Amino acid sequence: MRAVIQRVAEARVTVGNDVVGKIGPGLCILLGVSKTDGENNVDSLARKASQLRIFEDYQGKLNRSVIDTGGEVLVVSQFTLYGDCRKGNRPSFSEAAPPAEAERLYEHFVAKLRAAGLSVATGRFQAAMKLALENDGPVTLILES
Repeated sequence: MRAVIQRVAEARVTVGNDVVGKIGPGLCILLGVSKTDGENNVDSLARKASQLRIFEDYQGKLNRSVIDTGGEVLVVSQFTLYGDCRKGNRPSFSEAAPPAEAERLYEHFVAKLRAAGLSVATGRFQAAMKLALENDGPVTLILES
């Protein structure tokens, strides 16, 4: 499982002309699921993402998590995080999980964040989405389980 995590001032995802997910300050998480991932990977990554200390404290040090700040989270499925570009010019997505399993684990990830007390918005699984965000910092990290 792979996640690109960005600290944001705001973020929104649209499908067609409809805004399907929108947050204020918090985290935008692009989540990719591999064919070898299971619930243990989800649990570990959700815990890490929710407790990641990438928000400033009163001294300006990165000492606070999204939970500590009361921030929101936008989670967007992103199978292309498992695109392999080592051969040729067309990425291979053979390491990405099949859609049904990826959606199940994606939903499990979202549920784990909500269970941690976070307000979570989402994109729409397997939809063509437009993502707009204002990266704060910028702070961008890649996590893998």
